[in-house]
Amino acid sequence: MTISIICTNKDPEPWVAALRALDPTLDVQIWPNESRKDDVEFALCWNHPEGVLQDYPNLRCICSMGAGIDHLLNDEFLPKDLPVIRIIDPLLAQSMYEYLHTAVMYYFRDFDIYKTQQYQSNWKQQSPKAIVHTTIGVMGLGKLGEYSASKFSEIGFNVIGWSRSQKTMTGVKSYAGDRQLEEFLSQVNILICLLPLTNETRGILNLENLNKLPFGACLVNVARGEHLMDEDLITALNEGQLRGACLDVFREEPLSQIHPFWQNNKILLTPHCSSITDPDSVAPQILKNYRLMKSGRALMNQVDAFRGY
Repeated sequence: MTISIICTNKDPEPWVAALRALDPTLDVQIWPNESRKDDVEFALCWNHPEGVLQDYPNLRCICSMGAGIDHLLNDEFLPKDLPVIRIIDPLLAQSMYEYLHTAVMYYFRDFDIYKTQQYQSNWKQQSPKAIVHTTIGVMGLGKLGEYSASKFSEIGFNVIGWSRSQKTMTGVKSYAGDRQLEEFLSQVNILICLLPLTNETRGILNLENLNKLPFGACLVNVARGEHLMDEDLITALNEGQLRGACLDVFREEPLSQIHPFWQNNKILLTPHCSSITDPDSVAPQILKNYRLMKSGRALMNQVDAFRGY
């Protein structure tokens, strides 16, 4: 049995080393140089070439190298009869919260305004705001969203969440479905998008929804670039409906050097670094799922391909 690592924009060698450190007998190989594709039964993937999984006639399980699985589900040639599993790691959740906390405090403490004032040589203090009077809205209350929402609530922010189905969380009021989306958005000062990418959520950060936010709200998108309508964001920023946006994900990555986001001083860009998977941290669960697959038992963290998460 062979584990194949199939990725186009990650260095596979640390993943090979992490897995072999746990079990030196593992046969771990790297696409596209596997010795025998017929031997591959477990594929570890990130941004794999579309259709490449059809090259493995004995494949039994497909595992994402991160929490996201849209890169797999977007492959129209993905084998429909095989289980798809994702990575769920406490370090990922903490890393995501650290990024979000930095972005939220950037806007909450007016660093964006002070940055502009610096360029203008303008010495002016902004009026202080109370944490309890600032509402953070988290779109997507999965593992990452739930963790961050709870953390923000613990430090005193008013936190509300929106998801496909109703959630029960201490300190976080939950809204669900299309009927409650406008009520949710109308309260949010800082909107965080952590939604899975599905047909229903693609393009959800559009001008119609951004205009439902209070005037001067801020946006943080760490989910997927396809959630955001790029031109609508620029319009909302130009009109002042949005004060600023922190973006870690984009429709095209790396972001084109001629994309207008680069030169917009109301947009803070980072290169998809909000939560990066540590191979050493997640190798144990990958190995466990590999062994569960070999023994025919139920897998951990299996996703519903129809729902998209």
